Amino acid sequence: MSDAGPSVGPLTDAQLLDAARAWLAQDPDEETRSELSALIEGAERHHETATAELHARFDERLAFGTAGLRGEIAAGPNRMNRVLVSQAAAGFAAYLLERATEGHTPSVVIGYDGRKNSAVFARDTAELMAGAGVRAILLPRLLPTPLVAFAVRHLDVSAGVMVTASHNPPNDNGYKVYLGDADGGSQIVSPADTRIAEHILRVAAEENVLELPRSEAYEIAPESVVEAYIAETAALASVPATQPTVVYTAMHGVGWQTFSAVLEAAGFDQPTVVSQQIEPDAAFPTVAFPNPEEPGALDLSFETAREVDADLVIANDPDADRLAIAVRDSADPAGYRALTGNEVGALLGWRAAELLDAAAHDEQSASGTLACSIVSSPALRAVATDYGLDFAETLTGFKWVSRTPGIVYGYEEALGYLVNPGTVRDKDGISAALAFLDLASALASRGLSIDDQLDAFAMRFGQFSSGQVSVRVTDLGEITRVMARLRSQPPAQIGGIRVSSIEDLLTNDGALPASDVLRITLDDGSRVMVRPSGTEPKLKIYLDTSSSDGSLDERRSAARDALAALTDGVRSLLAD
Repeated sequence: MSDAGPSVGPLTDAQLLDAARAWLAQDPDEETRSELSALIEGAERHHETATAELHARFDERLAFGTAGLRGEIAAGPNRMNRVLVSQAAAGFAAYLLERATEGHTPSVVIGYDGRKNSAVFARDTAELMAGAGVRAILLPRLLPTPLVAFAVRHLDVSAGVMVTASHNPPNDNGYKVYLGDADGGSQIVSPADTRIAEHILRVAAEENVLELPRSEAYEIAPESVVEAYIAETAALASVPATQPTVVYTAMHGVGWQTFSAVLEAAGFDQPTVVSQQIEPDAAFPTVAFPNPEEPGALDLSFETAREVDADLVIANDPDADRLAIAVRDSADPAGYRALTGNEVGALLGWRAAELLDAAAHDEQSASGTLACSIVSSPALRAVATDYGLDFAETLTGFKWVSRTPGIVYGYEEALGYLVNPGTVRDKDGISAALAFLDLASALASRGLSIDDQLDAFAMRFGQFSSGQVSVRVTDLGEITRVMARLRSQPPAQIGGIRVSSIEDLLTNDGALPASDVLRITLDDGSRVMVRPSGTEPKLKIYLDTSSSDGSLDERRSAARDALAALTDGVRSLLAD
C-alpha cells in the first residue's frame, strides 16, 4: 500500500515529509527525484521556502476531470510527472476493463506531441495499459491531437489518450482522454470522468507505481492511420482554382508535417513557413506563451507575411487542435490583423451551410445541425435560421460541442472548429485550416477577399460584434462572491440598457446540464455571459451585440458602439 496516496487537506509538516518520502520512493524519473530530494532535504532543515513548496505540491492533487489532467512538470501529486501519469494510466485501464463487455478486450490508442516528457508519458501509458490487459496502440511518432481523435474512430478502439498541454506554458503537460464505442470518439464527460477519477485515486492510495504490471507487448500503429487521416481531411476541399499566398506557423508544435501532407493531397501549394517556429521545440523559444491568441504570438508570422506579401496567415497551436487566421489589415496596407474566433467560426459556419445547401436535392432542403458553445457569438444561429438548419448551443468545451446530435459543423470562440464530424469528433486545427484555405481560394477565384466575405456576412445575416472582460483574482473565493452577488442582486440595467432576462444555468431546468453560468439578455438584444474560467483564476464575461439595420457602415457602427457601452457597463457593474 502506498503512503503517497491522495491527501484530504492541508498536511502537518510531519505528514508532509512522510508523503514526500513515500512519493520519492516510487518515482522512476531521475530529474523529478533529484528536485524532490532537494526539497525534502530543505524541509528537514526547516527551510520555509522548501516546506512551502512541498505543501503546494502535496496538500492537493491534480484533479482528473472532463479535461483530463494538466499541470506543470515537477514532482508531487499536484504536478505532472511519471508517478501521476502512471496512476492515471492504471486507473483508466481499470475503468476500461470494468466497462468492457464479457469476452471483449478493451483497447486504447495513445498519442503524444513534442512537449517535454510527452513521449515518456505516452510510453508509460502504453506499457501500463498492456500490462493491465488492455490492447494498447501507440501512434508511430509525435503527431497532432486530432490524429488521436481520428484514430479512436478509425481503429474502432475503446478509448484514446493524448499526452499534450495544448497551448499551455512550456513547462506544462497534460493528459486528454477520449472514449470510443457509443461515445463516438468524443472527449469524456460526466459521469465517466468521475468514475475514472475514482479508479485513479484507488491506485494512488493502494499501489506503488513501480510494482504495477507493465508489458512491452503494445502495438505501434501503422503509417496507414496517418495516411487515412490525411486522405479524409484532404477530401474536404475542392481542387483550388486560385492559390492564395499563405504563411504558416506551427508555433513550435507538431502541426506542420501533417498539414503539409494534407495540402499536397488536396492540391494546394505549400505555404511559406515561419522558419523559427516550424519544428517542434519543447522550450517554445520565440513566444512567451505558445497560444496564437496571446499578444505578440503572431509577430513572426506577420513579419514573414510582409516579406512575401501574403494574403493569409494560418497558425496552429502546438498540438494543432486550434486554428488562428490573419488577413491583410485594410486600415494598414503593410499590416495584418488576426480574425477573432467568432469571425472565423461564422465564416466556416456559412461555408458549411452553403455546402449542405448545394448538396441537397431539389426536392428536399438541407438538413443538419450547426452548433457552438454558449459563450460563442449568436452569429451562427443567424446562419442556421437563414438556411433552415437546426441550431444547438452547448456548454463550453468540445466535449459538449462534438456530442450534438446531427452535427455538421461546430465551433467555440477560443479558436476551436469542427468541420468534419464524420471523421473527427473534436476540434481540429488542421482540417479547419484546409477548410478556411478552400474558402479563401474560392473567393479569390471570384476576385474577392476574406474581408469582402465578412462584409457580405454582415449584410446578409447582420453585423455581430463580440468582446470579453476578464478579471484575474488571487483569491478564488472572490469569484464565488461575485457570482453570488450577481445572483442575489441581479442588475436592472447594464450600460444604460435595461436587462430583459437573466438565465441561471446552475439552477435552470433547460436542455443544458447545470453549470455556473449566468446568461443576461438586454432589451436591445445584446447578451452578457458570466462564468468562472475552468483553467485559470479568472472570472470571464463574454459580450455580444448585433445590428441588422441600415448600410454596412451603419450596422458596424451600431454594433461597435453598443459593445463599447456594454463593456463600460460590465466594468462598472463588477466594480460596485
